[in-house]
Amino acid sequence: MEFLAKGGCIRDWERTSFFFLVLIHLIALVCSDKDYYSLLEISKEASNREIRQAFKKLALKLHPDKNQNDPDAHENFLKINRAYEVLKDEELRKKYDKYGEKGLEDHQQGGRYESWHYYRYDFGIYDDDPEIITLDRGEFDAAVNSGELWFINFYSPRCSHCHDLAPTWREFAKEMDGLIRIGAVNCGDNRMLCRIKGINSYPSLYVFKTGMNPVKYYGERSKESLMSFAMQYVTSTVTELWAGNFVNAIQTSFASGVGWLITFCTDRGDCLTSQTRLKLAGMLEGLVNVGWMDCDTQGELCDNLDISSSTTAYFPPGATLSNKEKGGVLFLNSLDAKELYLEVMQHLPDFEMLSAASLEDHLAHHRWLIFFQFGESDKSNEHEFKKLNFLLKDEHIQVGKFDCLSTPSVCSNLYIYKPCLAVFKGKGTEDYEIHHGKSILYDIVAFAKESVNSHVITLGPLNFPGKEKEPWLVDFFAPWCPPCRALLPELRKASKHLTGQLKFGTLDCTIHEGLCNMHNIRAYPTTVVFNQSNVHEYEGHHSAEQILEFIEDLMNPSVVVLTPDTFSALVKRRKQDEIWMVDFYAPWCGPCQALMPQWKRMARLLNGLITVGSVDCQKYFSFCHQENIQGYPEIRLFPQKSNTGHHYYSYNGWHRDSHSLRSWALGYLPQVSVDLTPQSFTEKVLNGKDHWVIDFYAPWCGPCQNFAPEFEVLAKTVKGKVKAGKVDCQAYAHTCQTAGIRAYPTVKFYPYQGAKKNVLGEHIDSRDAKGIADHLTERLQVIQNKGKRKKSSRNKDEL
Repeated sequence: MEFLAKGGCIRDWERTSFFFLVLIHLIALVCSDKDYYSLLEISKEASNREIRQAFKKLALKLHPDKNQNDPDAHENFLKINRAYEVLKDEELRKKYDKYGEKGLEDHQQGGRYESWHYYRYDFGIYDDDPEIITLDRGEFDAAVNSGELWFINFYSPRCSHCHDLAPTWREFAKEMDGLIRIGAVNCGDNRMLCRIKGINSYPSLYVFKTGMNPVKYYGERSKESLMSFAMQYVTSTVTELWAGNFVNAIQTSFASGVGWLITFCTDRGDCLTSQTRLKLAGMLEGLVNVGWMDCDTQGELCDNLDISSSTTAYFPPGATLSNKEKGGVLFLNSLDAKELYLEVMQHLPDFEMLSAASLEDHLAHHRWLIFFQFGESDKSNEHEFKKLNFLLKDEHIQVGKFDCLSTPSVCSNLYIYKPCLAVFKGKGTEDYEIHHGKSILYDIVAFAKESVNSHVITLGPLNFPGKEKEPWLVDFFAPWCPPCRALLPELRKASKHLTGQLKFGTLDCTIHEGLCNMHNIRAYPTTVVFNQSNVHEYEGHHSAEQILEFIEDLMNPSVVVLTPDTFSALVKRRKQDEIWMVDFYAPWCGPCQALMPQWKRMARLLNGLITVGSVDCQKYFSFCHQENIQGYPEIRLFPQKSNTGHHYYSYNGWHRDSHSLRSWALGYLPQVSVDLTPQSFTEKVLNGKDHWVIDFYAPWCGPCQNFAPEFEVLAKTVKGKVKAGKVDCQAYAHTCQTAGIRAYPTVKFYPYQGAKKNVLGEHIDSRDAKGIADHLTERLQVIQNKGKRKKSSRNKDEL
């Protein structure tokens, strides 16, 4: 029987039972016969909002504050709290879906919780407001790049000002509904997103629109002030019409295909306010022109149109003025912008219905977004979707419909068996991608724009990669799986960087179950690279950057795969100046699987400094036993200049991310820099004829200790060009004071330019070895060019 301790897979019961019990106590988890989805009473398809709502409902019911007579209340609450903390996190949710709790040993979320009052009043502020769209990290970019105007509230549930704003934000959202998208981002649940966006105070309110930089709102937090600010970014206009331009506007609408919604204002009856007209112009932008006419000044024209009291009329393209009824003119009586909008949208033409006979020709020559329906289509979002032609025109994407009941074979050949939409990229029916996101306008727009410019296609048995020479990345997924849907945009981004090197495809395992079983797919998403007979599974985070790192590592491996023979030859009998780091792992071990992408990333960071390898202890069990490997993963560092090749250091740190491992390893690099005294600083640095880079530090300073191995990397990188030295400011305070040192660590450059150097040197505002090395290279080039100019000038003077 195997147990886990500190994120490792251990085989020795007696050695680890104590630590196992300590771990259980620390994370306060109790074994449960229910999985996390069952605990929260949700399905595996649940969105983040549904997860929050389900957890809040249970939290209010099961919280220990409300169940003080129940001895199991604390234990029961920890179960649902742990489930929530894991499922709300995209990466942890994927690991849990794939490995269960075994894959979460490095993650201890859920061991603490808040008061009942917090869950009742502070948790999920806008989850129950339909007009406010709560955006998570995976949805944010799609929303703000959709082409629509967004006003987003970045808030923290612990912020009292955020709660004060909430009622006003709800009223504002209702007022702006249909004109501006009103969003909210919970920075408590989306810390990384808020950090990337530079959010450092709450609430922070920003307007986003494609093509312009985000604009922060600094004004008064009243509904009226918010509306006034937001309306500045509504670019639509309302045209004032009179006899001279009215007839021309109606006549030219036929050619443009865009009708007119016109308000006629008289002294009888209520007329639409200028604010309502402007709101309608924004809601109907690109679909219908909005105008108004003052019948007091244009009385003759209004009389000719039989306008006797204030009214609003819709003139469709090609409407005739002589016979308004036959010409299709629609008179509307409402004064409400939303009612008028819905009425007009209902009379706009539907998308083109494509036939089987014309489909292939259409798709071969143009980009298309096609709604596939089976008989009558869903009417719920039909009006909103009519904006698609306008929002996608810059990408030259046409929008159409196809009824699968008319020709079932067309849809079955595309693996379409239920209503959906797909993008065809202008290369016929083979190069297409089915949409699996939300049936919401902004999500569809983002999908269409991303898809036509990416190289991801939908796969099935007929086009699934076989033994082609070209490598393929295939994403095995299920449409109901939220982490799967979050990964798809990242695959599209990654595909743009690997055109001609790697093909990208997605396979829906709910449709192609047999093909997924053939490849032993047990969890979603599972992303695999097929390179002829070699198969490589991706285990990293759902980001384009890390997918590209994974591909780069396949093309140029950073980790040496070791066998017992190569371990003896390369590690045990390594050269005197070589350092090795080796990961002893088992493929079935969850923490080993979690470590692998971090291990590869660390290897790239250590390239040229330390050689990194790995040993598969399932394949070489006897060898690992011989090496006294007690648990997986076991990380060992074999230093240079060791008396015995078998001398090593084991990593016992809790964190197994690439940067923590790198920092630990760099601590074993031999010192290349020189420790300086006041005397040697003056003689060698200030009066010497070498370039120097100096690390001024204090032994008690934590950041100095973290920077020390980084400085040694720098010293090794610039060796031969610039000498590296260190000055202990605790021991030599006067020297550091003279050099103008006011914080630790401080890095300064002392270039030799033919005379004694200035004691203040040149300050370098970086703690990254590569960044400092690049800066030094640039400065040396400047100094060298300056020297050449002086020499050239001296030679001219002599002539």
